[in-house]
Amino acid sequence: MNIHSGLVTTHGQKPVIPYASRTEDKRECILSAALDLFAEKGFHGTAVPEIAEHAGVAAGTIYRYFTSKEAIVNAIYQRQKSQMLAAVMADFPFQGEARTQIHHFVSSVLTFARRYPLAFKFLELHHHAPYLDAKSREVESSVVTMANEFVAQHERAKVLRKAPEGVLSSLVWGAIVGFVRAGWEKRADTGEKSEVAFEEAIWEAVRRPHE
Repeated sequence: MNIHSGLVTTHGQKPVIPYASRTEDKRECILSAALDLFAEKGFHGTAVPEIAEHAGVAAGTIYRYFTSKEAIVNAIYQRQKSQMLAAVMADFPFQGEARTQIHHFVSSVLTFARRYPLAFKFLELHHHAPYLDAKSREVESSVVTMANEFVAQHERAKVLRKAPEGVLSSLVWGAIVGFVRAGWEKRADTGEKSEVAFEEAIWEAVRRPHE
């Protein structure tokens, strides 16, 4: 069973409440339905007629708003990636210490994943996909660049351990994805106490050891 924007669906069945009956904005209906399906079945496992059926619109309506399935997935990617970045950057403690900044980052991403599980799953399924266009890759690149700059800044200050570019940021992001998935799959408790322990483990993994 999936929950998205108040819509409850059962795998393999039509939505109980079609998206088109919830709003007059058909473009938003299409995007919401496509997010639901792409997150559940992937890009290649989802056909345009399925998106139309899930959205509650005619198949031809899709092409009034999007030229192709690739255009739909890129529109969703750019929106969701930008929203996650906005969630992280909101009240970011730019003048704080590295530990404070990592706390804010981890907490913000985990909160986003809890609130928007389909968006988080979608982003993880599609962030290296060959069908992402130049604009989507630019959004992804800006996020990676920002993360690497953060790491480099604190490496120079001898707060974080020295490692080749991309190693520490990949370690942190991979750990977050694994933690979120472990909660979804009921393999680990991801409640408040576990989140505190998880964040501390990340910090111990990236901070420079005492000399």
